[in-house]
Amino acid sequence: QVQVVESGGGLAEAGGSLRLSCVVSGRISTRHVTGWFRQAPGKEREFVGGITWGSGVTDYRDSVKGRFTISRDNAKNTVTLQIHVLKPEDTAVYLCGVAGPFLGDSSYVPGRVSAYRYWGQGTQVTVSS
Repeated sequence: QVQVVESGGGLAEAGGSLRLSCVVSGRISTRHVTGWFRQAPGKEREFVGGITWGSGVTDYRDSVKGRFTISRDNAKNTVTLQIHVLKPEDTAVYLCGVAGPFLGDSSYVPGRVSAYRYWGQGTQVTVSS
């Protein structure tokens, strides 16, 4: 079983930065992938980026490239999402999901929600203009 807990959300001003953390516990290996998603009120959950636990390959949705950075600390089982130059449209609940285990060390970050089996409760990010 895998447990996922997000933290670090809050209220921030446009142009500022936030760092979100995702702590994953349980049976995690290099064959897993952790993805960050967000869901705004009335909208579908959307992929923002993710990272593989093995090789550390990252991928991001095009609209956040250059502003969002994902990193991982395997020793602490933590994946961090750093958001720079916050925009009001970044306002959403940010959720962390875990996909896998895949057949080998994954070098691919899936972008579809259905690929992720384990989810946290999410952390709210609100950006004021």
